[in-house]
Amino acid sequence: MLILILGVALWWGAHLFKRIAPERRAAMGTGGRGIVAGLLLLSVILMIWGYRVADGAFFWGPHPALKGINNLLMLLALYLFAADGMKTRMAAHLRHPQLTGFALFAAAHLLPNGDMPSFVLFGGLLLWGLVEMAVLNRTTPRPAPPAGPFPVRKEAMAAVGAVAALMIVGLIHGWIGPNPFGA
Repeated sequence: MLILILGVALWWGAHLFKRIAPERRAAMGTGGRGIVAGLLLLSVILMIWGYRVADGAFFWGPHPALKGINNLLMLLALYLFAADGMKTRMAAHLRHPQLTGFALFAAAHLLPNGDMPSFVLFGGLLLWGLVEMAVLNRTTPRPAPPAGPFPVRKEAMAAVGAVAALMIVGLIHGWIGPNPFGA
């Protein structure tokens, strides 16, 4: 479990470094981006490795209904990422569409995974997403939301992209871990 905790802690630290120590991060210049990216990659590797080898209390398993709710929340999370990238109407209404999507991803994964390693991983990532939004709200002025017009075509493309991404992520997830669509 220690490897998993280290991965989650490194994720938090690498992301919040810019907010906690802005002068130090600015002093690193553009080279700091590579360092932060490397730390984030290392954190993902530690989280995957740590999650695979972690052992802990087991409270519930993946019920079909919980998998269905998880998949719907994942579809919404992926839509929020697409909506932000395409500057759709949804992106104009949410201050942090990608972080909201990330928090939904983490919360969705807590539903079918009722074991302690999942609580550490997905609970830790959910908490990070919420803390990151709160820190950003306190430290940065609200940017101007995307301005319209918001063509229906853009909204449809974001929705279709989210469905396609869910299918691809689900297939990869099934190859490396539990099948998110089946039993």
